[in-house]
Amino acid sequence: MKNYQSKKTSAYLLFAGLLTLLGLWATEQMPEKILTSAQAANAPYKLTGKVVRVSDGDTVNLLVDNKQERIRLASIDAPETAHGSSQPGQPFGEASRKNLAQYVAGKTLTVVCFEKDHYDRHICDIPVDGTTANRLQVEQGFAWANQQAKGKFLRDKSLVDLEKSARQKKLGLWAEPGAVAPWDWRVQCWKNKKCS
Repeated sequence: MKNYQSKKTSAYLLFAGLLTLLGLWATEQMPEKILTSAQAANAPYKLTGKVVRVSDGDTVNLLVDNKQERIRLASIDAPETAHGSSQPGQPFGEASRKNLAQYVAGKTLTVVCFEKDHYDRHICDIPVDGTTANRLQVEQGFAWANQQAKGKFLRDKSLVDLEKSARQKKLGLWAEPGAVAPWDWRVQCWKNKKCS
C-alpha cells in the first residue's frame, strides 16, 4: 500500500510541477502576445487604390486590388447629402461632395487609416497636395472638425483652428447663418423628422 501511495504522490507532484511550469511559461508568453495584439490594433495602416466614387464630403470608395473599400475621412464631418426622401440633404451637402471630388476623384492615392467603424468603413487621412483632403475640407468651409461626443472622433486637433478661421472668413457653408452640424442634423432631421 505504501508503494502505491508513494507512486501516487510522486505522480501528483510531477503533475503539479508540470502545471506550475506551464503556468510560468504561459505568464511569460501572454503579456507579450497581448501587447503585440494591442499594438497591432492601434497601428496606422495604408491602403493604395483609385478613388472610384465620392459619396459625400467625407466618404469615398477606393478600388484596392479589384475590391471597393469605403473610406471615411478621419476627424471631420461634412454636411449630409440626401439619402432618399426620408433623409433629405443639408445645405452645402452637394457642394462639399464636389469640393472633395476635385482633389481625389479618379486619382490613385495612398491613404493612412487608423481603424474601421461600425459601418465597416476605414477611418483615414487622405494625403493630397502636401496636406490632407480632411484638412482642405475644413479649411475651405466644407466640413466641420468632428467634435461630436466631446471630440471623441477628432484625431487632428488642429482642425478646430482651421474651422474657426473658415467661420471668420465666411467660407463655404459658413457664408450663410445657421449652419447645423451633421451630427445634430442626423438626429433632428433624419431621426426626429424636424428638418429646418
